[in-house]
This record gives sequence, C-alpha cells and structure tokens, in this order.
Amino acid sequence: MKTLPRRAFAAIAGICLMPAAVRAETYDLSALPPGATTHRVSAVPAEIKGRKALKVEIDEASRNGRPGVDFGDTDTFVMIPVSFRNGTVEVDVLGRLRADAPPEMRAFAGLAYRIAPDGKKFESAYVRPLNGLKLKPPPPRDKRAVQYFAYPDWRFDRLRQTYPDGRYEAGANIAGDEWIALRLDVEEDRVKVTVNGEERLVVTEPKATPVSGSVGLWVDIGTEAYFSNLRITPR
Repeated sequence: MKTLPRRAFAAIAGICLMPAAVRAETYDLSALPPGATTHRVSAVPAEIKGRKALKVEIDEASRNGRPGVDFGDTDTFVMIPVSFRNGTVEVDVLGRLRADAPPEMRAFAGLAYRIAPDGKKFESAYVRPLNGLKLKPPPPRDKRAVQYFAYPDWRFDRLRQTYPDGRYEAGANIAGDEWIALRLDVEEDRVKVTVNGEERLVVTEPKATPVSGSVGLWVDIGTEAYFSNLRITPR
C-alpha cells in the first residue's frame, strides 16, 4: 500500500501547512520601547498633531559627518529588539525638515528590517514626503517618493545608476508634515511597500540575502521624524 505524501494527506484532511503568523508585537511609541537602542540617532517622546509619538533625528556627530558615510541611506535608526525575517511591519510616520537641512533633503524617514546585531547590514524602505505627488514635484522627483535600499552595498544612488528604469523607487500621493501609514510585506525574495493603503512599490530582486534581524525606525539627514503605532508581525 502506497503512503500518501505528507502534504497530500494534509490537503485531504483539511490541514493547513502554510507557515503561521507569530503573534504581532505592537508599540504605541509614546516612549522608547523596552530594550530598544539608538544607533547614531536621538529618540525622545513628543506630541505632534494631537498624537503621542517618538521623535527621531540623526545625532549631532553624524550630522557633522561625510555624505554617504555618516549620513545618506546609512545606519541611522532606533533598533527594536525583535527577531524578524519575513512578515509585515507597519508604522505611522511624519517627516519634516529641520532648520539646518541641506537643500537637497526631502524629509526621508521609514523602516529598516533584518538588521544585523551590530547594525551594519540591513534592508530598508522609506518615504520622501517632499517628493510626494500632493506637492506636484517636477520630474523625475515625482517618481521618487518611496525608496528601497540594502545597506551597505546598495544605497539609492547605486540603485538609481545601475537600474535607470527606477525599479527600486516610486511616486506616492503624500506630502511633508502629515501622518503617513507605511506598511512593508516582506517575503523571502519580495518586498511590497504600501503607503496610505495604496500599493506603491514591489521589489522582486531584493539586494540582500534574507536573514533574521531586528526592525528599526529609520531616519536620514535633515529630517525631524515622528513615529507612532508600530506593529511587527513575523511569519
């Protein structure tokens, strides 16, 4: 008598063998979460537009550093101590410029994930609110409101030069100084970025080997970023 393969038997029995989602971790971010650490940023509780949030900015030493080394798609984030490889990460983010922001800055802020323990390797997707379609930016900025990158080897400038079709960035109907709902659906070889409920970017060739790591609240130079309602659902 032949033995049915396990998957076929499960299908007959009505058993689902799909990986189950682990219980979601939620943080209102009215304060720095327990165990969280800052990595070349400052993070303090704040209240903005009637909402409690965590205010995150690049620290002074990094602000005075070198572009592409001390800032610019680099390792600047609040690290949340979870083990995340695949699943969903959601957060509300508000970005606006600091008074001392360089002229080319667009209030960059977003999420890092699969962060190595030393913070020196990770992937990220973030928004550039001042490139948002609500502000009617000129081309090509109108297609540069959402960005994926992989640190340290594949920052936005290398991705843009290597792939001039713009497959690692996209436009979005957003603006600065407003709350933006950012969601990442991360699979082994695919990342989908949803902004305010609209799918805006799907990366099918991520530039990093999938590993488990922490999740981060990421910010770039010249940005005053606020984060609230973080939800991490590993799978």
